[in-house]
Amino acid sequence: MQTLTMELTVNIPALLFPAISLIMLAYTNRFLALAALVRSLKAKYEEGEKNIGLQNQIKNLRYRLRLIKNMQAFGVLSFASCLFCMFFIYLEWNIVAEILFALSLVFFMVSLIISLIEIQISTKALELELSTLEDLEEESISGFIKKKFKKE
Repeated sequence: MQTLTMELTVNIPALLFPAISLIMLAYTNRFLALAALVRSLKAKYEEGEKNIGLQNQIKNLRYRLRLIKNMQAFGVLSFASCLFCMFFIYLEWNIVAEILFALSLVFFMVSLIISLIEIQISTKALELELSTLEDLEEESISGFIKKKFKKE
């Protein structure tokens, strides 16, 4: 029986660089958009608008900022692991290089999972905003659709 082995060359971890770079750019854009929103809410708060909705938005934004910080941290760890992997391939320390490449993939995956969680939270926050504008009883789109079908 033949076993399949894969030789890790410098080209394989190098393939991750564009993906990691692009995802880090997307994370930075999300952070900048959130920072602008935080500044806007701070101005509203300082003007005297201190309702419960504004306080809930501030809590939501604080949590989302922590998520984005962790997304970026795991993205950087993925990038660094990839770099060290390439270094150890160059030194011909294949076991260490393979472990670092696997770690790089794991860090990248964790970063993407946290990103998915942050997207879900931001979508829910937008649904809450829309529900207050439309005066809906339920905050989700599915609740809105259920309500529409019950009327007919």
